[in-house]
Amino acid sequence: METVWKLKPVDNDVVKYISKEFKLPEIYARIMYLRGIQDRLSSREFFFSDQSRLHDPFLMTGMEKAVKKILNQIADKKSILVFGDYDVDGTTGTSMFYLFLKSLGADVYYYIPSREQEGYGLSNNGIDYAHKIGVSLLVSVDCGINAFEKIDYAESLGIDTIITDHHRPDHKLPNAFSILNPNQKECNYPFKGLCGAGVVFKFALAICERGGFNPELAWQHADLIALGTAADLVPILDENRIIVEKGLALIETGNKTGIQALLKTSGMFGKEITVGRMVFWLAPKINAAGRLGDAGRAVKLLISSNPVYAFELARELEIENKKRQDITTNITEDAVMMVNSQVDLENEHAIVLASRDWHAGVIGIVASRIRELYNRPVFIISVDENGIGKASGRSTSKFNLYDTLEKCKENLIAFGGHPIAAGLTINESDIPKFRKDFIRIANDSITKSDLIPSIRFDGNLQINQIDGRFIKFLKAMSPYGPGNMRPKFLSKNVSVAGIPRVLGKDRDTIKFTVKEGKAVFEAIGFRMIEHYEKLILNKPIDIAYEIGENDWNGNTTIQLELKDIKIGT
Repeated sequence: METVWKLKPVDNDVVKYISKEFKLPEIYARIMYLRGIQDRLSSREFFFSDQSRLHDPFLMTGMEKAVKKILNQIADKKSILVFGDYDVDGTTGTSMFYLFLKSLGADVYYYIPSREQEGYGLSNNGIDYAHKIGVSLLVSVDCGINAFEKIDYAESLGIDTIITDHHRPDHKLPNAFSILNPNQKECNYPFKGLCGAGVVFKFALAICERGGFNPELAWQHADLIALGTAADLVPILDENRIIVEKGLALIETGNKTGIQALLKTSGMFGKEITVGRMVFWLAPKINAAGRLGDAGRAVKLLISSNPVYAFELARELEIENKKRQDITTNITEDAVMMVNSQVDLENEHAIVLASRDWHAGVIGIVASRIRELYNRPVFIISVDENGIGKASGRSTSKFNLYDTLEKCKENLIAFGGHPIAAGLTINESDIPKFRKDFIRIANDSITKSDLIPSIRFDGNLQINQIDGRFIKFLKAMSPYGPGNMRPKFLSKNVSVAGIPRVLGKDRDTIKFTVKEGKAVFEAIGFRMIEHYEKLILNKPIDIAYEIGENDWNGNTTIQLELKDIKIGT
């Protein structure tokens, strides 16, 4: 199915005003307009990061009570257990809060559950561990908002709980000592886009404020929060933008031994670190710890100050990530075969696939790949030997997964997540009924036109407009991420210069040179081998792309990162 190209709509009068007010070419003004930068005030707020602009953490429901509890726990020399989810958001938030509490002199421990043996969220094993070592307060990170039975179990053992989470809660809340979640119904916290690590970071800042501690004790770990924020794909807007910008600066300075080790084993050491590079190069290595083994290794790495130990752990995770990639490729190929043989793509606007042969640790990645291939909501279910299915779902912007799972919950053991990404647990016998209901709801909500893939452009651009000033402007717009994605451009009737090359382990990446007048740039298309024939027809082409940079042998050059190619029109 050919991708539809659409120009993002703007108010041309406002764009002209921005262009005149800031003395900028119109393409600059379009990019600013599309990000809400329309006057001097909004420009200052966007371009100049200011930590003082973060919202008051005490606007978050439950914060005062939670802070008082922590401060009393430290003063009374009572132990605290930080219990984090096994993904990047959970492990970075756990690492940050553990290091922060250590700096306050707290007697603190951490626990990350096994993905395979314990599953998502608070577990009896973790609570039993807390009880065994004499912990009287458990603080959850990125989990716990729907852990009703587990919270009650902890209370029965004399353990108080403070939940820090960002996932949408059920209609009722667990019986925890305090709950910090900007998305709970009674919470008036003004920014709802924090990830789990972001919520516990705000908790740390609140502790500093009430306890009279230097807030730098929290801010020195903004690199960990930036990594969790990037990996969880929450909006890089509002205070997330401020935190991520500070975190990226800390990574550049080599603030964390563990992150530096990850950069070295990933081949990223010495290169500029962006949100995209954190998502695609660092986050998978951290996730690998829990997908194929002990997720606690991620925390050990991130809190380590021993460069030798950190490098060994990072190298171990690099090896496991390569294994994960191979497993993911095999399962993705299997899933595509199932789609071709079992799914009526013409009449079914969502996909639900299940197998007993799939590793539960990679189903989220597979779900993302299948969603990209077929441009519709997807659930990938791994069924274990006891007939219990664990599933990861990914969706498009036009379909809310969480709301849909609410409508299907009678078929489910448990579920949670966001509009775009969610997870669930289900009995194998209930999968057919869930599949039927899920597809029915999707068919009612998603039109056939919604299934046509599309690329939306910030603007048309002649490649001879790409100069040093424009690159500097694009860098100033960063950090990029959800809510502030890298601008996409359309350039028409450019020439292909020379012979295109085919690259990559799977020989699916194309690289070539584009030319327009005297302007010449390198272009690369990952997993775009199907477009190769268009490049050798000796005809002009239209290209959809983002503007990036390629670091090679110490040299940095501009590179057009292709999203689609069409024969010139």
